[in-house]
Amino acid sequence: MDKNLKISAVSYLNTLPFLYGIKNSNIIENIDFEQDIPSVCASKLLNNKVDIALVPVAVIPLMKNPFIISDYCIGASGKVKTVLLLSDVPLAEIKSIYLDYQSRTSVNLIKVLAEKYWKIKPEWINAQKGYEQNIKENKAGLIIGDRTFHLQKKYKYVYDLAEEWEKFTGLPFVFAVWTANKPVSQDFIHDFNTALSYGINNINEVVGEYHKNFPHSSIDLHEYFTRFISYKFDDKKKQAMYLFFKELNSMGLLSKKIINFTT
Repeated sequence: MDKNLKISAVSYLNTLPFLYGIKNSNIIENIDFEQDIPSVCASKLLNNKVDIALVPVAVIPLMKNPFIISDYCIGASGKVKTVLLLSDVPLAEIKSIYLDYQSRTSVNLIKVLAEKYWKIKPEWINAQKGYEQNIKENKAGLIIGDRTFHLQKKYKYVYDLAEEWEKFTGLPFVFAVWTANKPVSQDFIHDFNTALSYGINNINEVVGEYHKNFPHSSIDLHEYFTRFISYKFDDKKKQAMYLFFKELNSMGLLSKKIINFTT
């Protein structure tokens, strides 16, 4: 097994099954493991601070030599629940949209949907911490991650970006994939996928562990993991990812790169 690989994983709730699988596997003693928001995962991988990361897919074409190493991802077929456009007014009345600073993929996705599907041209505002307080009247906001569980109840209009993508393309969406910036051994890839699979196949234990640590949480994690997150990186999601890249290229947002699939 590869020794001392540095791995960065997203620190959101949707990653808990992966974390559970890794922590209960034989690879945990041979890796340096970190948790970060998606944009930091991406930065670490791009700058060779880690060897493997669960990164937003929009980062992949920016990499010199990416290797997608896992059979699993953070994806959705229909609603994802935690990547949302929140607004007081309907799409046609939105004048500006705050862009969440935590993920490049969601920012690019909303730009694709705005131009190609919704046919709106809002002013884009690169948001800073605390921007959630500025979402009001005709200023909408892209919010991702665990904050959405509580914030979405405050707004009259809630647009789920994964659901909107499916309406637009007929395909699921993949938000993040496990990617290496260098080749890793097939033995490690096998063990890594086995670890992730263990977490996905033991959702009840994952949920139980979370509620043991956070007994007052009102989030229905079992429903979230099994209804809203689709973890298998299957052919439909690969097709959707390449279509997403194609749309980004057509808008001049990304340069085209060759992707290496090692699984």
